[in-house]
Amino acid sequence: MSAQKKNPVAAATEKVVEKVQEAVHPRNDIPGAPAPVPPQLDEPTEPTGPLPPKPDQTGPDTYSPTGQPTGTPRKEVAQGGERLTTAQGARLYETDHSLKAGPRGPVLLQDHHLREKITHFDHERIPERVVHARGAAAHGTFVGYGAAAKISKAGFLAKDVETPVFVRFSTVLGSRGSADTVRDTRGFATKFYTDEGVFDLVGNNIPVFFIQDAIKFPDVIHAGKPHPDREIPQAQSAHDTFWDFVTLHTEATHHTLWNMSDRGLPRSYRTMEGFGVHTFRLVNAKGATTLVKFHWKPKLGVHSLVWEEAQIAAGMDPDFHRRDLADAIEAGAFPQWELGVQTFPDTEDQMFEGIDLLDPTKFVPEELAPVQPIGLLTLNANPSNYFAETEQVAFHVGNLVPGIDVTNDPLMQGRLFSYLDTQLTRLGGPNFNQLPINRTHAPVNDMLRDGMHQTAVHSGVAPYRPNSLDGGCPFLAGADTGAFIEVPVEVAAGRKVRDAAASFDDHYSQARQFWLSMTATEREHIVAAYSFELNKCYESAIKERALAVLANIDPVLCSEVAAGLGLPAPEPTIALADPAPSPALSQLGARWPVDGRVVGIVTAGDQDLTAVRAARQTVLDAGMVPLVIAPTGGVLDTDGDPVTVQRTFATARSIEFDAILVAGAPAPGADAYGARDAKVDDDLAASAGVDPRVLLLLTEAYRHGKAIGAWADGADALETAGIAPDAPGVVSAADGGTVVEGVTELLGRHRAWDRFTPAV
Repeated sequence: MSAQKKNPVAAATEKVVEKVQEAVHPRNDIPGAPAPVPPQLDEPTEPTGPLPPKPDQTGPDTYSPTGQPTGTPRKEVAQGGERLTTAQGARLYETDHSLKAGPRGPVLLQDHHLREKITHFDHERIPERVVHARGAAAHGTFVGYGAAAKISKAGFLAKDVETPVFVRFSTVLGSRGSADTVRDTRGFATKFYTDEGVFDLVGNNIPVFFIQDAIKFPDVIHAGKPHPDREIPQAQSAHDTFWDFVTLHTEATHHTLWNMSDRGLPRSYRTMEGFGVHTFRLVNAKGATTLVKFHWKPKLGVHSLVWEEAQIAAGMDPDFHRRDLADAIEAGAFPQWELGVQTFPDTEDQMFEGIDLLDPTKFVPEELAPVQPIGLLTLNANPSNYFAETEQVAFHVGNLVPGIDVTNDPLMQGRLFSYLDTQLTRLGGPNFNQLPINRTHAPVNDMLRDGMHQTAVHSGVAPYRPNSLDGGCPFLAGADTGAFIEVPVEVAAGRKVRDAAASFDDHYSQARQFWLSMTATEREHIVAAYSFELNKCYESAIKERALAVLANIDPVLCSEVAAGLGLPAPEPTIALADPAPSPALSQLGARWPVDGRVVGIVTAGDQDLTAVRAARQTVLDAGMVPLVIAPTGGVLDTDGDPVTVQRTFATARSIEFDAILVAGAPAPGADAYGARDAKVDDDLAASAGVDPRVLLLLTEAYRHGKAIGAWADGADALETAGIAPDAPGVVSAADGGTVVEGVTELLGRHRAWDRFTPAV
């Protein structure tokens, strides 16, 4: 959505947070090193203990299973010691050979080390999440602005209160091994470790959902998952079962349209908006209530990939989004989001401007209810162990704190049951909250005992109340001692029915509003997405039904998609709504910070390295991440001021970069032939004089609307690639400084949108 005005409280808070960030770890100009120190060439033989994590990494804060701060250094909860041991700590002298009856004899059953090692390996995996299996996460902090004090008594929202958080981003449909850049809804789940207990805000990057009632959640997920007979296609909705469901359940129309828009292909988790989806009820210190919708606004703006980029990335780098997040944090370009709320009166009908606030397929335009910033989220540390943290973290919509309560949204009500239920199977029992990443930072005295994986050692003899044998402990709390008390709202009396309110019947007006709010370029992308997805369907009846749905959104959308399918465009079956467009829904038109943008610098090798060094430093000083691209890896100018090569022509692809700087026109490298690198056109390599992989890099970047700059011989490379020096989004000058300045200015718009000539 559109840029928000600078909040003065937020600006002051950001300065404080910046100091905290610098203290967390220094900026790493070249992210991606796998270990904290470079390895030596030969296998180490001198015993040493485990190396510490990299400066950008951290683990969960050290609290006991019952929420008591232990003060234990994080390194002391990791494995230690110089020597290999069994799980019980017995030292081992060998781990490469099983215990046998002679060198060629059978393996002996008494080999306890073999049995322990293999048994543990066989049980390393736990069931992956049914949805949101593919995830990436980071640690950070949330600082309240104090602006929410009038509407919520939640302590973590108070002014300058700093709360540790753990945030997990994810795709919905794919398995753990699927690609990051598929067209899909993304999860945006935040765990706040407040001193009043854990609060989980479990949302998505789209403010509406496919269904209005949780009882249909298994249906929509079964429809979107791979076909059960062949287990294909993986991590995508471009198939018959998905479109069969969403065209029969037209309440899915609105979310489907968002998914077919650029929102379904985020450029980065760092440039992705987040939404709580549901309407929540906040309670202030006086007991007054307000209905709200939560929003996460990325400081870098909301930006997306183009479809070809997403497809290339799925093959070239299926870890595109998780790598981008980890590298940005390691480089010191900490992602930030403002948490904001739209507020509504807590009226009996729970409607606002004719919009049913309990319908999760509806949103409230920001023009009707502006988003008010209430706090700043900063992600400043990567996990130290993916399984222990990112995989084992357990979110639950019912993890609430005083001041935040739920509503009667029927999708939310079902989630209150589902999240708790799924953890029992996935994490092996009821004590999943005792895993380090899930531990609360508030003292626990819950009288819950035993069960699988109980790690707390409880005392006392009376885990019940009332009791006298344990002195009456634990005692109940009141509102004056911080108890969580559900808002005593009136529950409507009536007959038990399986039904929904009449206001839930409108499935098209907001979808039409979304379409009318898009720019011409964004509409082109939506048409292309529908055309691609529906052309992947086998059954013509499903395509025709989808066109009937689109006809009720907009005749232009319907006719353009119909042309792509080779089918006639049907007439609408309802009177089309006439909503006012919401400019906040478009991703185009604003200017954004360039922090963390990735800039590729193409060099011919050791030529003109002075200009390359200067350009690299200028990019760094602007808060961006430069990656030097050369014919081969290693270090350039080893006798002078060395320049480390991060990418070679063989390994670089345009999708990784937000902009390309060209410092030379490198001749074809030694490996520039088709049998060695499939990206090479042998005829072009023989005739062009410039390495064909550089030309591919440039033409792809140009086609995808990315900023391109060139100086010196780099202008020749542009000419060979067929890119005019005065084309939109291209900067060509005699010196690198002028070029970098111009490209930085272009990056503020994300892409050179005027390269695209939309027809819709």
